[in-house]
Amino acid sequence: MYSLYIKEIKSFLSSIIGYIFVGVFLIISGLFLWVFPNVDNVMDAGLADLHGLFNLSQFLFLFLVPAITMRSFAEERRTGTMDLLLTKPLTDMQIIWAKFLSCLTLLVIALIPTLVYVVSIVLLGNPVGNMDMGSTWGSYLGLILLGATYISIGIFSSALTNNQIIAFIIAAPLCFILSFGFAFIYSFESLGAFGYYIKSIGIEHHYASISKGVIDSRDIVYFCSVIFIFLFGTRIVLLKRKW
Repeated sequence: MYSLYIKEIKSFLSSIIGYIFVGVFLIISGLFLWVFPNVDNVMDAGLADLHGLFNLSQFLFLFLVPAITMRSFAEERRTGTMDLLLTKPLTDMQIIWAKFLSCLTLLVIALIPTLVYVVSIVLLGNPVGNMDMGSTWGSYLGLILLGATYISIGIFSSALTNNQIIAFIIAAPLCFILSFGFAFIYSFESLGAFGYYIKSIGIEHHYASISKGVIDSRDIVYFCSVIFIFLFGTRIVLLKRKW
């Protein structure tokens, strides 16, 4: 499993895909946080926090994460290496976890440079250091969990087809629906109190909670459960292709 994980990491770093993912994320987040006038601009808001980054990232991940996961299994099937991979002394779940962790590693690599934003806000604060670090680290945890959830959805989508574009087309809308679809249903007042339970099924509800820096075990369990469901679903898809 470790060797496959390293192989996947090298595959990202030896191709332009990994660099595009990191570059696009950093450029767009940097422009909206520091340059373009908007509600997420740190200087315009005058607040010593990175709420804008965590708010913006959930939308960027909707498109960027499916872009890095779309090749996970679709490319293996297209090039004919999928059968070879399945004959290795690895279980299906080990293969899935190796691909999942490699994508998650790339996502964490993309987030590491944003720590410069944290240092900048700490230095720009009045007084210097006037920043809620507990909330900031909690929000980073929420962002990693959100990205991990999207990765599991993207890998599942990639296992369904041998076409990367189709895998992206499946994953991106699926991530959007699971994130904001339930919140949209909740907006209908006719549902009454029952609407809240529908909203709590959605990813956005739990991400909004944890991105405030409040680490609730229910949110952690929710994200881990969704990740497990889609990774297990990927295993079922792989098993069906063996039959």
